[in-house]
Amino acid sequence: MSLFIEKLREVLLSVVPITIIVLLLNFTFTPLEIPLLIRFLLGAVFIILGLAIFLVGVDIGITPIGTFMGSALAKTNKYWIVGIVGLFLGFIINIAEPDIHILAGQVDFVTAGGISKLSIVVVVSIGIGLMLALGFLRIVYNVPLYKFLSITYLLIFALALFSSPEFLAIAFDASGATTGALTVPFMLAIALGVSSLKKDSKASEKDSFGLVGIASAGAIISVLMMSILSKSDKLKGTMEYKISQETSLITPFMEKLPVVLVEVTLALLPIALLFLIFNFVSFKLTKRPFRKIVKGLIYTFVGLVLFLVGVNAGFMDVGGIVGHKLAMLENKFILVLTGFCLGLVTILAEPAVYVLTHQIEDVTGGYVPRKLVLIALSIGVGFSVALSMLRIIVPEIKLWHYLLPGYIIALGLMYVAPKLFIGMAFDSGGVASGPMTATFILAFAQGAAEAIEGANVMVEGFGIIAMVAMTPLIALQTLGLIFKIKAGKGGVLAHDE
Repeated sequence: MSLFIEKLREVLLSVVPITIIVLLLNFTFTPLEIPLLIRFLLGAVFIILGLAIFLVGVDIGITPIGTFMGSALAKTNKYWIVGIVGLFLGFIINIAEPDIHILAGQVDFVTAGGISKLSIVVVVSIGIGLMLALGFLRIVYNVPLYKFLSITYLLIFALALFSSPEFLAIAFDASGATTGALTVPFMLAIALGVSSLKKDSKASEKDSFGLVGIASAGAIISVLMMSILSKSDKLKGTMEYKISQETSLITPFMEKLPVVLVEVTLALLPIALLFLIFNFVSFKLTKRPFRKIVKGLIYTFVGLVLFLVGVNAGFMDVGGIVGHKLAMLENKFILVLTGFCLGLVTILAEPAVYVLTHQIEDVTGGYVPRKLVLIALSIGVGFSVALSMLRIIVPEIKLWHYLLPGYIIALGLMYVAPKLFIGMAFDSGGVASGPMTATFILAFAQGAAEAIEGANVMVEGFGIIAMVAMTPLIALQTLGLIFKIKAGKGGVLAHDE
């Protein structure tokens, strides 16, 4: 119970700010219909309770499973097994990740089936599986993360030259959507398990981060390859904008519940089955720890269901409507400023952000405080959403105008930032763009794009997840440089090398 109270306190501090911003907008620039506003507040309650329960479940269920499995893989000392299991794990975990289904569904809807939901989910899952396998082998063979990522992103830039602008936005959005509330805790724990058996404790510390960032890159590569091989003509999309006339408060929640139940069951079932198989073959846990993990899986299930129902039924409609109404105002600066504020606080309500920031604090023994990481992430994501709003207002600004210099800066920082922060930064890029971004912020951007004359929902409406995934790479590596400068030779450098 004390663990739940602790998580509840954290979650309240995260979700209340975004709720306050929407309420302030309701009484100023974007008045909402009463039923919609009540649904939003009810959704906030679902999100708070769900996220608190989910985080308890992750602590006692998902994280131990991932750590056990990572250790079991490393103990085999057979690299081909590590690679094959990594490929298999990446595919089955991602194919069931709720966030990628949300994004793929929106792509399918906006393109009127031009890009099917199934094709996006399968293609991205293959990319994640391949890169996760390579990520495991990188840890085993001691390949420096900055070298691995440099080669990976050079390949991405090369593929991007031959891809259409529409696919470019979807590819980078997919990289953020793949690393959601469920996959991130699992990947982080597996990385920790694989790297913990290294004799060099400092190398182990650094290698426990970076796997999420590597896996995210796999999503980009696979969708860009899909664009080149399919040779699709320019895709066009529209999103018929309607303010919800639903007066019932409960109906939207009841409609979303069965869909979310199926999604979360599909997401957790592979992990539960893998745990049972690995436990039978390798772990052989006694009854007490086994029951504790089962209890953790149940908490994770209940929490994720409540969270996603709250987001989909209470938050998503409001995001689209607020974005549309703000974009209709004569003073477009209000849209940019609101985007910055929403980015600043939305990141705090992402489930996976809590998992990553706690792991950073734990692995570094408190050397890198989680509050400092949260501040860096918030500022980075705030700017990313603000810049995305500017891109919607001025359609001449293309997504690559942001992504190309942004990734060049991020990759350049890898060569001067402390090595420990590189893995953290690239993991945080995937973590920042979770279910809150894939629903509320994406809906906010698409609502704004539909309202702005000259903006294309297919081009300007997508790409915001890509921006949210990019800015933390710069923010956290910059934080690492600040640590390095302040500590001098005896601080971060000694800790890092």
